[in-house]
Amino acid sequence: MSVWALGLNHTTAPLDLRGRFAFAIDQIAPTLQNLRRSFGSNRHPDVEAAIISTCNRTEIYCAADHVALDHTIEWLAQSGGVAPNLLRSHAYALHDDQAARHAFRVASGLDSMVLGEAQILGQMKDAVRAAETAGALGSTLNQLFQRSFAVAKEVRTATEIGAHSISMAAAAVRLAAQLFEDLRQTRVLFVGAGEMIDLAATHFAARQPKSIVIANRSLERGQKLAARFGGEAMRLADLPARLAEFDIVVSCTASTLPLIGLGAVERALKVRRHRPMFMVDLAVPRDIEPEVKALEDVYLYTVDDLAQVVQQGHASRQAAVAEAEVIIDAGVQSFMHWLGQRETVPLIRQLSAQTDEWRAAELARARKLLAKGESVDAVLEALSRGLTQKMLHGALAELHAGDAAAREQTAQTISRLFLRSEPRKER
Repeated sequence: MSVWALGLNHTTAPLDLRGRFAFAIDQIAPTLQNLRRSFGSNRHPDVEAAIISTCNRTEIYCAADHVALDHTIEWLAQSGGVAPNLLRSHAYALHDDQAARHAFRVASGLDSMVLGEAQILGQMKDAVRAAETAGALGSTLNQLFQRSFAVAKEVRTATEIGAHSISMAAAAVRLAAQLFEDLRQTRVLFVGAGEMIDLAATHFAARQPKSIVIANRSLERGQKLAARFGGEAMRLADLPARLAEFDIVVSCTASTLPLIGLGAVERALKVRRHRPMFMVDLAVPRDIEPEVKALEDVYLYTVDDLAQVVQQGHASRQAAVAEAEVIIDAGVQSFMHWLGQRETVPLIRQLSAQTDEWRAAELARARKLLAKGESVDAVLEALSRGLTQKMLHGALAELHAGDAAAREQTAQTISRLFLRSEPRKER
């Protein structure tokens, strides 16, 4: 059994390319089914698969008897509408121990834009649950991910990898504070009601802005989130008409198309008499049209723009990274040992089936002898002799086959397997 991973992230691919391969959580199950069907048509049956898709990365993990990275690349390229060669130039393809190491590093926050951030662990767990629900998660990938979660927990417990980390939400607040003299005088709009918006709203609410509004397709869900911060909820459809009210706009939805266009922002600026607007687009694909960034009175930041801010304090955590890598190395070795043992499972099953067949045959023979009136001692003797002969027949036959060198090698193997003590040496 082999495992492999194909992915692209914030260090290998630009935001707009990553946006082509972003999958919302409700898309994961049908996407996995499509992926697994594609393997079946190419003589790669029973492939296990899982997809992790966040604003910073999209990764496919697979397990099967044989690595099929080329097919995985072609499938992902087709799903994103790009040429396979373009995807290859921005992707990483890993297998076996390197794939395991990558999964462990991702879970531990070592591969994140925010070094040591904990959010990715929850996102990986969501991805595993989605794969399990879709029936795409087998024993090998389940073992890989469960071990990655255990390694991540040990890394966070035994090191200070998460100390002083700055989240995307905290970075957004820091940047907004540089633009506005007093955040308590600002009106903040959050577009969406997912986990990232929840986190961002928590950070901004701590600075006590004048008002907080949640715009969401589901008004009920928006109201539920807004209530936590003493804010207001509005329908997403009302956003263009009310955009001018807000000094700060933070957006993160699963929309495949931009929700806030250039024209809407230009109209809002006129109403605001060109008072500045601070906008953060945390979505992949984008929620805000990139052309908005060129407007004179708009300060628009994407997830990639926040990279420089969140890297502050990076150097102070490098000692913890070294400690984390040691833990990860041990985890990789343990997983690869487990994976290697899995290769003998078919043989073990065959041996068990064979011995069960022999046992059943000898028991049936013994019952017949007892029915004929044979003594119990004679039947037990015959039973034990029959089982012994069946077990030794193949080994004894091999001892008499082949040339002298082959017989010597066979003899050593049989001695190791069947003789529990050192053979007595002749004098």
